[in-house]
Amino acid sequence: MEQGIFFTFFYQPILNLVVFLYNIIPGQDLGLTIIALTIIIKAALLPLSKSSIKSQKALQELQPKIDELKAKYKDKKEEMGKAMLEMYKQNKINPLSSCLPLIIQLPFLIAVFQVFRDGLANGALNSVYSFIDKPEVINQVAFGFLDLSKNHNIVLAVLAGAAQFWQSKMMMTKRPAVKIPESKDEDMAAIMNKQMLYIFPLMTVWFSYTFPAGLALYWFVLTLLGVAQQYYIFKSKKKDEVK
Repeated sequence: MEQGIFFTFFYQPILNLVVFLYNIIPGQDLGLTIIALTIIIKAALLPLSKSSIKSQKALQELQPKIDELKAKYKDKKEEMGKAMLEMYKQNKINPLSSCLPLIIQLPFLIAVFQVFRDGLANGALNSVYSFIDKPEVINQVAFGFLDLSKNHNIVLAVLAGAAQFWQSKMMMTKRPAVKIPESKDEDMAAIMNKQMLYIFPLMTVWFSYTFPAGLALYWFVLTLLGVAQQYYIFKSKKKDEVK
């Protein structure tokens, strides 16, 4: 692999972390290694993902008011923009804050994908740091039966898609109808939200099925951790509202 900034700061550290965890985990099980890797990456990115979840939820809850502004200023785009900015300011919400953490996490996902795409073969292991023991070969059969180097694992693909649906469903907020004559913006937005609720999980199933099972396992565990994090954040928020 050509060495560069991405290789040095993302791919190589992820590869070495995988090898390090593989060496210290009892039985050198790659499945347990991936689970440990996922937990470490999730923990490292916890502040970013926490900020993203809170921002997404706040925007969801604010959506009815956004729909009202879109309907009210349907033919006055400039006034609508000013009204939305004022509403975001009053509610202390930055719309970009929900997207930026996801963008920052993307290189890590790509690095994990490339590590498993390369199959952790001997050529890839040449990039292991000198102070980490390099195994002669990494056994890619996890839990004694699951070959994580193979593509088209339908079970893991469906599990990853189901977890993605669960996470997306948790994020959705029931929105009251905005009853303003001759306005269809809010109806279209509601339809698109419902479509994306199913499109993202289906895309997850497809990609997880197409790529090596190791990546599907990583995505499944990462999404489950995201579900647990969302549950904790939403539960804490409800307690604060009760107080």
